[in-house]
Amino acid sequence: MIYYRINGKTVLSKIPRDSYETITEEEAKNSQGVIYSLTNIDPRRSRRSFCVTHPSLLFLEKEGLELLKKSEAFLGSLPKWLIEKINHREVKCINATFPNWEEVLKEEFPTKWRINIIGLGDVGGNLAAGLRLVAGDFVSRIGIYDIDKNRIKRWKYEAGQTLSPADNLFHPEIYPLTEEELFDCDMFVFCISVGVPEVGKEPEDVRIAQFEGNAKVLKAYSKQARNKNFKGLFIVMSDPVDLLSQIAYNFSNMDENGHMDFKGLSPEQIRAYGLGVMHGRAAYFAEEKGAHQYLKEGRCFGPHGEGVIVADSIENYNEELSDYLTIRTKNANLDVRTFGFKPYIAPAFSSGVFSFIETFKGNWHYSATSVGGVFMGSRNRLLSSGIELETYDFPENLYKKLQDTYNYLSDWYDKPIFHNSL
Repeated sequence: MIYYRINGKTVLSKIPRDSYETITEEEAKNSQGVIYSLTNIDPRRSRRSFCVTHPSLLFLEKEGLELLKKSEAFLGSLPKWLIEKINHREVKCINATFPNWEEVLKEEFPTKWRINIIGLGDVGGNLAAGLRLVAGDFVSRIGIYDIDKNRIKRWKYEAGQTLSPADNLFHPEIYPLTEEELFDCDMFVFCISVGVPEVGKEPEDVRIAQFEGNAKVLKAYSKQARNKNFKGLFIVMSDPVDLLSQIAYNFSNMDENGHMDFKGLSPEQIRAYGLGVMHGRAAYFAEEKGAHQYLKEGRCFGPHGEGVIVADSIENYNEELSDYLTIRTKNANLDVRTFGFKPYIAPAFSSGVFSFIETFKGNWHYSATSVGGVFMGSRNRLLSSGIELETYDFPENLYKKLQDTYNYLSDWYDKPIFHNSL
């Protein structure tokens, strides 16, 4: 192992890295805070950076669904001080094949987040109001934007007049945005939805029906993020969140000739928030069945829609009960539509407000992040050392379901819409 000092940070590498200052192991050992390891992985199939949670990830050479499995015993040897750093989540791995990998060494989270919400429909408007109500400890300002100027005026008034009677609470300002200000923030939230089917006229999968229209709009914002050299989090809340996240990654990383140069949004900048409501729905149906173990032992995985997987318990997996919960959870949005309403309240709060707050806290929550080049929903948390994925000892039949979902999402990426045909 070779130790370097790069931009004032301690960096480890197994292979020589020319033109960087080398330091001794003793100097590396005495480094405070997060240190970094360098690896080389195909940028189409890897994150630019991530939290090292096990020695086997220190110089990871390949990413895939197995990242969700608990790592096996590490057969190599590492200094005790480095293992302690890993155990304290103070090591961050960087994929040095990305041309702008050194930017990771400068990353810092804000003390309070500036959030810009783009699209003030049912979900976007309620997200703005919810964050104003309960996110004052973590959010300094909520920017709002919509092509319909009256929607901006409406939510400036409605959310701006939502106030607790307690005079010691901070409520973030609701701030109308101009087009030039869209990426002046720490978190950009895409909530635009094109062609949402009317109640009573929905196809079998409402979310997929919106894909092409939403993808065309998202492509433009993805390229704008690239042009603005945006460094914050790029959040997708429009359906289908998982597939649209890949659209954001691909098109932000294309040059003017349509070639991938990986100079746009990094995979870990892009996060899809849709699985939080699936967890909420699974818990609702589990409670109906008396499956009280779900809240502590159960988990949700995969997309916000077709391919979602509910496990009633990771420790004592009941396949029949889990399959029932999966079906009910997947179809819950259609249930609401049979009542005569579009389902948007639970998504705005479970996938949005509450999941955002846990993200800011560095706590476990549900969202889709890049796992081997596929945006796969799972429990994770965002730390100063990067994204940590929750890992499990999976029952074989449950892992097979996850692999099927992973392949389902990956197969979508071969379609022309993910490349240069929008």
